[in-house]
Amino acid sequence: MALQEPREAAPGQHGNQPGATGSNTPGATAAPQEPPAPHWAMLPIILIGTFVITLDVFIVNVAIPATQRDLHAGSSAVEFIVAGYALAYAAGLITGGRLGDLYGRRRMFLIGVALFTLSSAWAGSAPTAGQLVAARVAQGLASALMGPQVLAIIGTVYSGPARIRAFNAFGLTMGLAGVFGQLIGGVLIHLDIAGLGWRTCFLVNVPIGIAALVFAPRVVPESKAQGKSRLDPLGMLLVSAGLVAVVLPLAEGQQKGWPEWTWVCLAVSPVLLALFALYQRRLAAADRGPLVNPALFRQRSFTVGVSTALVYYSGMASFFLVLALYLQQGCGLSALDSGLVFLPLGVGFLGVSMTAKQIAAVLGRQTLAVGALVLTASLIGLYAAVEHIGTHGAVVWLVPGLLVGGAGMAMVMAPLATVALAGTDPRYAGAASGVLSTANQVGGAIGVALVGVVFYHVLGNGTGPDAYADAFRASVYLLVPFALGVAALVQLFPRPPKKAPTS
Repeated sequence: MALQEPREAAPGQHGNQPGATGSNTPGATAAPQEPPAPHWAMLPIILIGTFVITLDVFIVNVAIPATQRDLHAGSSAVEFIVAGYALAYAAGLITGGRLGDLYGRRRMFLIGVALFTLSSAWAGSAPTAGQLVAARVAQGLASALMGPQVLAIIGTVYSGPARIRAFNAFGLTMGLAGVFGQLIGGVLIHLDIAGLGWRTCFLVNVPIGIAALVFAPRVVPESKAQGKSRLDPLGMLLVSAGLVAVVLPLAEGQQKGWPEWTWVCLAVSPVLLALFALYQRRLAAADRGPLVNPALFRQRSFTVGVSTALVYYSGMASFFLVLALYLQQGCGLSALDSGLVFLPLGVGFLGVSMTAKQIAAVLGRQTLAVGALVLTASLIGLYAAVEHIGTHGAVVWLVPGLLVGGAGMAMVMAPLATVALAGTDPRYAGAASGVLSTANQVGGAIGVALVGVVFYHVLGNGTGPDAYADAFRASVYLLVPFALGVAALVQLFPRPPKKAPTS
C-alpha cells in the first residue's frame, strides 16, 4: 500500500501549505522545489535508538541471576528491574510522540538518547538493587521519549519506495534486537569485560548513545507539526494512569499471586482510558490540540494496524519468555548456550528480511497474513519437536521450527509499520507512532500475563525437564490463536486502489 502524504515544511519555511504545487503568486509557473534527499547515514543513526530500546527489553533477562547475587536483591526488586523499564516505557510513549510533534522530533530524539545514555551508565554502576530499579525506570522514560520519534522521522522525511524500505529496516532492526538480545547478553556476561560481569549489559549502551549524540545533529533534519498547538496535561495524566493501571498488574500479577490491587487496577484502567478518549474528542471538537487526535482512528489502516500489532506482540513477547524459561530451567542450558539456541531464529528472520521487497511485491499486504501462517506452522513444529527432546537436552530438534519461526516473524514485523502508518497525517506522525508503539508494549504485557498463567499452572511444583516441556507445549498451544488472529485481522486492511488502465 503506497504512502502518499505531503511533506512538512522545514523550520523557517513559509508560504506554501502542505500539498501546494507552487508559488502563491497568480500566474506563477515555476515547479516546486524538491527537498534535498536525506543523508545516507540518517537511517542507521535513528535506528540505533530502536535497537537499544528493544535490546534492553530482552538483554536484562540474561543478567538477572548474576545481578541478584551481586546486589543481594530480593524477588520484588528483581521483578521491578524487568517490569519497571517496560512500565515506564509503555506509560510514556504517547506523550513522548506528541512532544516530538510539538517541539521537534530530532530535538526529542536527542534528549531521549542523552537521558537513555545517562540512565544506562547509572544502571551499569548501581551499587544497590534500589538504585538499579530507579535507573531502569529512567531508562524506560527516556525510551518513551526517543522511541516514537524514529517512526515519525521516517514518516516525514521519506516518501514512496524509500519510505517502505525505511520502515522495513525499522522492522528488521527491532526484530534482530529482540532475537539476538539474549545471545548478546550471554556473550557479554561470558566475556566478563574488565570484570564488570552483568554490568556490561547496561554499559554497552553508553558508547552507542554517545555516537548517536555526535552524529544525529549533523544528519537528521528537524521536523514538527505545523501550526500552533500546546500540551495536553490532563490528557497526559489520564492516558499515563490508564496505561499504568493496565501494564502494572499484568507485569506483576503472576509473580505476586494476583492480589486484590491487581484486579482493582484492571477494573479502573478501562474507566481512565474511556475518560481519556472522551476528553480527546472534546479537545478535537474545540480545535484545542488533543494529545491523540481521534481523526487518526477514522483511518481504517491505522486502526487495524494498531489492533494487529496488539495481537501479534501479545504472542511474540510471551513466546520469547517461555522459550527462555524452557531452555535455561528445563534443559539446563547456560545463558550463553540458551542465547545460541536463538541463533536459528535470527538466521530465518534475517534471511527473509533481506528479500522483503520481493515478497511484498508479489503478496502485497497479504505478506503479513502469510507470515502469520508460517509462524503458526513453526509453533506446531516446535510443539512436536519438544516431544523428541529427552532429559539430555537435545535441543537440535528445535532448529527447524525456529528457522521457520524467524521467517514468519520477518514477514509480519517488516511491513506492519508501513501498512499501519500509511497515509497518516504528518501533523500527528509522532502521536501515531506513540500509539502504535504503545500497542506493542501493552500487547506484550497482556501476552506475558496470559501465557504466563498457563505456563506456571501446567508447571505446578514440577522442576524437571518433563515438567518444563509440558508447560512449554501448553504455552505454544495457546500462542497459535494469536498468530491466526493476525492473519484474520490483515483481511480488514483497506485494499490498495486499482491502477487506472493505460491506453
